[in-house]
Order: sequence, then structure tokens, then C-alpha cells
Amino acid sequence: MHDHPSLSWIHGVDLSTLDDAHLHQAKRCLLDLLGVAAGATRTSLAEKAGRFVTTQHGGDRPLLFANGQASPTGVALHGAWLIDALDAHDGQVLTKGHAGVALLPGLLALPEVNRLSGHEFLALLAYGYEIATRAGIALHATSPDYHTSGAWNALGVAAVAARLRGVDVETMHHALGIAEFYGPRSQMMRCIDHPTMLKDGSGWGAMTGISAALLAEDGFTGAPALTVTAPDVTVIWQDLGERWYLHEQYFKAYPVCRWAQPAVEAVLSLPAAKRDPAAITRIEIITFHEGKRLHGMHPTTTEQAQYSLPWSVACALGRGTVDVAGVCDELDAPDLKALASQVEIHEDDNFNARFPAERWACARLHLNNGEVIESANFEARGNPDQPLSDAELLEKFQALAEPVLDDRAARIHEVVMGLDTRPANDLLVLLGTP
Repeated sequence: MHDHPSLSWIHGVDLSTLDDAHLHQAKRCLLDLLGVAAGATRTSLAEKAGRFVTTQHGGDRPLLFANGQASPTGVALHGAWLIDALDAHDGQVLTKGHAGVALLPGLLALPEVNRLSGHEFLALLAYGYEIATRAGIALHATSPDYHTSGAWNALGVAAVAARLRGVDVETMHHALGIAEFYGPRSQMMRCIDHPTMLKDGSGWGAMTGISAALLAEDGFTGAPALTVTAPDVTVIWQDLGERWYLHEQYFKAYPVCRWAQPAVEAVLSLPAAKRDPAAITRIEIITFHEGKRLHGMHPTTTEQAQYSLPWSVACALGRGTVDVAGVCDELDAPDLKALASQVEIHEDDNFNARFPAERWACARLHLNNGEVIESANFEARGNPDQPLSDAELLEKFQALAEPVLDDRAARIHEVVMGLDTRPANDLLVLLGTP
């Protein structure tokens, strides 16, 4: 089994041959993740995450944008918790979840990362997206339950850590198997219906992936990794090295659940003169079932706000956008509460049939003069077929990072975009306490 074609690729693929297109997309992912991490330091979860890992996962590895140090497992747990605390990080439609949120903290966790070139750092990140995304698609294809991203991004972290540690193919298989078995099979729709700091399970996924690689290296057995080697998932892995899922990630324009973002685009597409909040009496959103599940109307925590379609629509109408302030600082704003109260969500059978590969919504605004204005059907911006440009990603990074990092944000951007010609350590020294 250890000579399985997928395992051979995961263990032995030559990452030095990745072309400029791969490296550039890895830079885009890296910059976006760091911006989200910086912005997420404004959440209540961030402080709790730092306190937990510094007291319970003692070690000497620096934390991402936080005081203190922790062990590799603690760094991975903290970093993924941090990024996951602000729902603005990249994702992939077929996984219905997120890879980078765990991969970057996993890559930062081990001391071996300090000796990498920037090219090697970017290549490992790109490689991690490939393993994690395929593992996520495989899990969704073989399990009747909708598990959080931590259930499968753990395998990407395990592969990255095992490659970084230079293990043999058998140890790699055990690492993947341990990550698969111990990855948090937590119920995603529970956190959709009852939003809390649990979010998408990625903190535990990153921690599990690092644990799995270290355990396997010590002889702890855990193979087989069925989401990689089982016959019924062969088709998902057979084009490794030909189709790169790194290029099929989406980037978010707003820090809320992806399922709410088509509705945001729909209302923002309407003429500004026609969407004056004072003139609106009723807001209808037509979307898919999972989007309708984001039904919370008056959030009292940032987690509830990030998983609320009515609140996202209210911010779009009341502020012209959805930003960190809208989901963190303005939860008591009377005008936003009033707008959210006017939102009605309906599901559409055609939109349901197109999920998860596509997520659609349209909006209908009822005005106090009796007029009804309706949008076209919209998907969220940032999908591979409608990508955010480099300039748009930079603008997003700056909006998230500059309030926290000041001038260091510009330096991080400069280093990330030239990282393939620098030592990885040029970036690592910029990622400590804000």
C-alpha cells in the first residue's frame, strides 16, 4: 500500500520545479491569509487562543501576531484559530471549506521552516493546498455527514510537516492516516445554526496535522489513509500534478460566510439611489438552502455576525460594504438592526441544485413608495472564474492589516511578493507580536 501512486506523489513530488504561476498564486494565498490573521487579532477569540496555547502547549516557537511562545502543536492550534476567527480567508467550493487557514499555521509551527528558502516555503504551501483540497473532496464524497474543514485540512498539514521533516513514504502514510483518524469530525451545520468560537474546526485540524507527523516519525502507526488510498476515491487523486487545486481556491471580498456573499453582491448591484435604507420597507433574499440557514437576525457576537445573512445584507445596505467593523464593532447599531429585521430569506430549487459547485442569490427590495426593485442572479466575487485582482487583494490586505500592523503591513507585502528570491526567514521575523 505504501507504493500507492498518490502516496508516491505526495512523498516524492519535486517541488523545486513549480513554475511562476504556482508561486504567484501561493503568494496571493499567503498575503491574504496574513491579512486575515492580522485583522482577526481584533476578535475576542484571539486573546483566548493565545492564553490557552501559552499555558497549555508550552514551547519556544513564536506565535502568529501575538505575544508569547508555544510548542509546534500550540503554534498550529493558535494560528488556525486566529485566522478562522475572521471569516475572510480563502476556500474551495467542492470542499465547502478552507485549506489555507490550517496550512499556513502548520507550516509556521516547526523549527525546520526557519532554514527554508522563500521558494521552498511557497512551494510547500502550494503542495499543502493540493493535498488538503483533494482530501476534503474525498471526505465529502465518502461520508454522509458534512464535517468541518478541520476534518480534512489536517491531512494537508500532516503532509507539509512530514515533507519538512524528511520522512520516508511509509511514515508519510502513517502521518496521513493519523491525521485522517484524529481530525475533528465536527458537524459544520451545527455551527451554522448555533455560531460560536468553534467555527470551522481548523484550529484542531492544524494541531492534529502537526501531531500526526510527529507521532508517525516516532513510530506511531495510523495507516491507511482511506481518503487518499481507498479505491472509491481514486478518481479524485489520479490527476495529481496535472490539475492544481491551488488555482481553484476562491478569495473573499468580505469577512462573512461565503454563503452570505452572493446576497451581498445582489443588493450592492442595485442602483445606489434605489437602495436608500430610509426608503426600504422589506428585503427579500432568494438563495440556496445552506444560505438560508444563515438566519440569525440580530447577532450579539462576531461569530453570530459572520454567520448571519441578514446582518451581512444590512451592513451592505447601511454601510455600502461588509467589513471588520460591521461584524465586530457595530453589533449594537440601531440602523443595522432595523435593516436586518426587514430581511426575509427564501430558497430556490434551481439554486439548491447548483450547490456546492455554485452559490447563487438575488435580492428584491420593497420601497415605501410601492416600488419593488429586483437584482439579477449573483455569485460571490473572488471565484476562479471571477477572481479578485492582485490590486483588490492588496487593498483587502491593507484594510485588514494596517490598523493592526501599521508600517509593518507594507513591509510584509513587499517581502511576500518577492519571497521566491529571499530566505523564508525574511518573512518569519515580521510575523510576531503586532
